[in-house]
Amino acid sequence: MRQLYLAATGMNRGKTTVALGLFAAIVARGHRTGFIKPVGQRYAVVDGTPADEDAILMKATFDLPDQLDEMSPVHIPRGFTRAYIEGRVTADLPGRIREAHAQVAAGREVLVVEGTGHAGVGAVVGLSNATVARMLGARALVVSEGGVGRPIDEIVLNAALFEKEGVEVVGAVVNKVDLDAQPDLPAIIGRGLAHHGVRLLGVLPYRPLLSNPTLAMLAEQLEGEVLVRGPTLEVVIEHVLIGAMQPHHLLERVRRGTLVIAPGDREDAIMASVTRRLVGPPRGSAPGSAAAPPSPPNDSIVGLVLTGGYRPGPRVLEAIRHADLFALLVRADTYQAASAVHDLLVKTHPADTEKIELIKALVAEHLDVDRLLDLFATA
Repeated sequence: MRQLYLAATGMNRGKTTVALGLFAAIVARGHRTGFIKPVGQRYAVVDGTPADEDAILMKATFDLPDQLDEMSPVHIPRGFTRAYIEGRVTADLPGRIREAHAQVAAGREVLVVEGTGHAGVGAVVGLSNATVARMLGARALVVSEGGVGRPIDEIVLNAALFEKEGVEVVGAVVNKVDLDAQPDLPAIIGRGLAHHGVRLLGVLPYRPLLSNPTLAMLAEQLEGEVLVRGPTLEVVIEHVLIGAMQPHHLLERVRRGTLVIAPGDREDAIMASVTRRLVGPPRGSAPGSAAAPPSPPNDSIVGLVLTGGYRPGPRVLEAIRHADLFALLVRADTYQAASAVHDLLVKTHPADTEKIELIKALVAEHLDVDRLLDLFATA
């Protein structure tokens, strides 16, 4: 059986994207394929069973028959690390992983094993990615993101820890590369990695839909009160503006998918955003009607984050509702809110059908899946 152990070089590098796309491509080739995420950090409870979000995504997307507690045998809730260090965790975690691995692997020709973060994540509880890969007898594929020096540095660093544990790194995939602006970047990265004995097995182009958060992620991860949901929370945030300037200057900077962050008492910025929402861009599109708010959202302002805990007055709040413009009220100040938006964890969920189809298409087009399977069979 071929085992592809996927690790990333950090958060938001695209490990789940690669796992999902590869899984789809392998299944399309007729291989009996399974999925397991031995150690998870972000989990949800489905029908009473806690499981890692990525295991839930894969089970739902591909209608896998495996039980969630087999696909996600160990998950680390808040406080688990301290309890482990203090000796209050007595469960046989490696044994649980081995047992689940045997169940999922049974009858499979290929097993996609998704790690958690970089090679060292989980070391604090004795379950680093490198340790788990060695325990399962898997080879590793490392996922990083665009750039030149940083991905090479990160991949080499992670490869060193895998190799220290006796785990062979078959190659690397670099995600979020602007191929239009730098078409020669794959060749440069490939040569740079070759100096360290690491194969570059593919480059995935940057796509805003995959890299940018949605309003749903904003509502989920920022602590606050949703004042208006808008027509859909699946809208992608492509640009962020701070409403700390004159309204006409603010509107000059609006682009597709703009989120405006402003104090809740900045009525001028809020009303300018509402007006733009209702009538659309000043040129290049037909004006809307104040009596009929746009649905779905137009290509300008998609939402508001109102900071400082300042709730808008009734007139302004009614205008936001009339425009059907997403609005989230937070107690944090504007700088803190903007930093939190910048740090949002971008994840793919089973309901993100457009994103999932794009992932499948990108991996099918830009990764040589047949070569990758051959390498994992013979490396």
